[in-house]
Amino acid sequence: MSEVYAVRRGRLRDRCAAAGSAAALVSSPANVRYLAGGAPPGAVLLLGPGEGEDVLLCPRTSVVDPADGRPDELLRVTVLPMPGGDTVVAAADLVAASGARSLAVEEHHLTVTRHRALGSVAPQLRLHDLAGAVEQLRIVKGEEEIASLRTAAEITDQALGELLESILVGRTERHLALELERRLVDHGADGPAFATSVATGPNSGQGRHRPSDRRVEEGDFLSVCLGANYRGYRCEIGRTFVIGSTPADWQIELYDLVFAAQRAGREALAPGVAYREVDRAARQVLDAAGYGENVPARTGHGVGLEIEEDPELAPAAMGKLDACVPVTVEPGVHLPGRGGVRIDDTLVVRPEADGGPELLTITTKELLAL
Repeated sequence: MSEVYAVRRGRLRDRCAAAGSAAALVSSPANVRYLAGGAPPGAVLLLGPGEGEDVLLCPRTSVVDPADGRPDELLRVTVLPMPGGDTVVAAADLVAASGARSLAVEEHHLTVTRHRALGSVAPQLRLHDLAGAVEQLRIVKGEEEIASLRTAAEITDQALGELLESILVGRTERHLALELERRLVDHGADGPAFATSVATGPNSGQGRHRPSDRRVEEGDFLSVCLGANYRGYRCEIGRTFVIGSTPADWQIELYDLVFAAQRAGREALAPGVAYREVDRAARQVLDAAGYGENVPARTGHGVGLEIEEDPELAPAAMGKLDACVPVTVEPGVHLPGRGGVRIDDTLVVRPEADGGPELLTITTKELLAL
């Protein structure tokens, strides 16, 4: 894996050189992990003009956690000598001492205080914005990354499958969410990929609903959205079920409609397809049925080291899909006061010659009565 991280850093170094920066400071935890292999809390990565000049700077108080990954053995790791030291300031000191005149930084991640500290410690440095350079490199995943996502999806499917075999009536949304997160860890996850959402009755169908003390009742829609974090990589699955033996006619109709929209979105995934076209494929099914105002602002997004990454599958999104890009397809409809349906899968974009999009989350999408 050391070669993989070295190649990634080399690509970023080339971008910085082309923009006129001799050094780059990466402070976003996900970006540090992507480039360094590990990201202890508070660590930053300083890229120099050459591979041998890269340094991972860690706070004195960092606690080593295997879930944060192991830093690349080719990297020089420096722990600050004093507790409470700022790794960003320490990096500025190193750059200034090297005689460099410019430094690229992640302005979207640095606080105002840290940005001012950089200018104070090294006033001779010209600061440039890295913008989303690392995030753009992260969009297309290597097969090692996809393997971790695949394992995360398997863990998530296992946790959800076990919940469906238990008695649900009378239990609260909050209790079910906690149980799902425990099951994720039991099956090998480092933790949940995001706060697990369980929504019942009138709450169902909402994206990222915060579980409440509402109890599951007969006749409810039950929407669940969860994902595992495995070796830093995060997936997402969302399913909607009916509590009781016989779904109401309106529940069947709404479920079939959202299922058709989700299938249209999945089938649209292919290299070269515009992000907005995937969104349109799913959205137009719901628009045609008169539910346009009840559809979320986007119908999918990228996943990886963060649960919400580029690309965004939305009406105004710019860009086209590449192969080996993992995304969610998650249309839904929420009817205020009644509830709704969300169906969410994580897939990897693949060319048709390779079998088309690879479905990672495989829990049935049949409307089950639990």
